[in-house]
Amino acid sequence: MPETVMIVAGETSGELYGALLASSLKRMSPGVKIIGIGGERMREAGVRLIAGVAGAFGIAEAVSAIRSLRKTFHAALDAFNAERPSVLVLIDYPDFNLKLAEKAKQQNIRVLYYVSPQVWAWRKNRIYKIARLVDRMAVILPFEVDIYRETGLACEFVGHPVLDEIEGIGTDRAELKKALGLLPGSPLLSLLPGSRAHEIEKLLPVMTEVLGTVRSEFREFQFCMPFAPNTDLDRYGPQIEALRKRGVVVSRGNSLQVLAASDLAVVASGTATLQAGLLGLPIVVIYKVSPLTYLIGKMLIRGKYITLSNILSGREVVKEFLQDRASASNVVAELRRIITDDAYRTQMVGACREVRALFSGRHASDRVAEMVFELAGWKRQTSS
Repeated sequence: MPETVMIVAGETSGELYGALLASSLKRMSPGVKIIGIGGERMREAGVRLIAGVAGAFGIAEAVSAIRSLRKTFHAALDAFNAERPSVLVLIDYPDFNLKLAEKAKQQNIRVLYYVSPQVWAWRKNRIYKIARLVDRMAVILPFEVDIYRETGLACEFVGHPVLDEIEGIGTDRAELKKALGLLPGSPLLSLLPGSRAHEIEKLLPVMTEVLGTVRSEFREFQFCMPFAPNTDLDRYGPQIEALRKRGVVVSRGNSLQVLAASDLAVVASGTATLQAGLLGLPIVVIYKVSPLTYLIGKMLIRGKYITLSNILSGREVVKEFLQDRASASNVVAELRRIITDDAYRTQMVGACREVRALFSGRHASDRVAEMVFELAGWKRQTSS
């Protein structure tokens, strides 16, 4: 029977990390069999999907997904029995993945947790449950190793997979703009409304209003709005058509390329904010969730910031506008400052470079692939 690895990703960012990991595994051992839960990028990387991305939701939004999550969970259990993976790689998504880890442990399947749940922000006591169920932990933020030290769990800072992806993108903005069908000589403001339906529904109207003001005030700018590859664009058909009529280039599945081509961006809180930070791109961060999710989150979550560049810097590198503060007027005022204040913009870019230095020299996807082979006791057979 061929060597088998199972990768489980629950949302868009995790699915990207799973695809990058699968590519590294295939390069190290072309014969490895990879199954998993994910999306189109994982499929393209050689993963045979047993279920689609389970989804990620706020507290109030999760209720409607229970039936789908149960079906996905049982598909994973069936795969344990039918495929007998040697290693199960779990990517973030703790409420689902820790239950799966418990079942894997009962069947003596080795478990590698890749991308720790944000125990530093809330529910820190989960580290003991994780240590009980997981064989090894691969963390993507440098301070997370210290959090797990007291548990005795083998934990390693592997770097961030976003940097792996960024290093494959060109740095010539003019060429990148041209490839996206944009004017190579004009500045680009990109608007990224998130990857989840509830994010898009709340942030798309704000970003549309921002666009109207910036278009009239800074006429030299062009605009692009990229969506995640699994976004159902038909769901937002009228809004997207209105944006296109106003000259906005709307795309899907190329958010990183768009960020790399941009001169400025408005970004929903999430992985894209770190991508922008590692690219040295000035941004404004916005986010809205349901009032119930926000209220409960305020009670449970520790920490002053939600943007990784700010968390890693220990200070406000980029502005965060949350809930009622995520208004077009606030966003436009911050964009205006970034555009017109050279010293302010230069300071922001410099702080982003300091964040990138924390990850320099590490290749997360390759290192995690090596950890998979170490856990399974397999030898690498790198393809020529």
